[in-house]
Amino acid sequence: MKTFGEQIFEFYQNIGNGPKVPQGVEVLYPYRNFATREVMSQFYSKYYDDSQARVFLIGINPGRLGAGTTGIPFTDPIRLKEACGIDNSFKPIQELSSKFIYHMIEAFGGASSFFKSCYFTSVSPLGFTHSGKNLNYYDLKSLQDTWEPFMVKCLRAQIQWGAYPKALCLGQGKNYKYLKYLNEKYQLFEEIIPG
Repeated sequence: MKTFGEQIFEFYQNIGNGPKVPQGVEVLYPYRNFATREVMSQFYSKYYDDSQARVFLIGINPGRLGAGTTGIPFTDPIRLKEACGIDNSFKPIQELSSKFIYHMIEAFGGASSFFKSCYFTSVSPLGFTHSGKNLNYYDLKSLQDTWEPFMVKCLRAQIQWGAYPKALCLGQGKNYKYLKYLNEKYQLFEEIIPG
């Protein structure tokens, strides 16, 4: 049986580019990058080398400076090295959401304690940019509608690795509203709790 970490790594290596996107939108796809694959392998082997269920914390979609670089949700190159102990060759850039999330992780007892019981993912497992800036899946209705089947398929695949029946949504605005809609339509979790 594959570990939680092996399933995560395999999922991202085989995810593909997703459906078509509107003109001017680019999909963030860092998984072709050898350095990204290397740190993902180290991270998921270090923190998810088991088969126990976890609480899913669900964000919007990867951003350029976090998972769009490292391949690991809410983890920029600085936090990857300093908080997770994984050296990397990326430019030491900071993503504000990563800084905030790792303050929370530290309050939880640190990376080892946190990742033993929690798993970060996103409504869209792939991120987007427009004119060189981050774009959220819900910023363009056509993008959201086109990507819905793909996003649901990806969430269902991840849930099978071992998810608690209740999930936490990161944010209380548009992401929560849409995730709640998806949950009611597709019965993904027993409950989505905004946070």
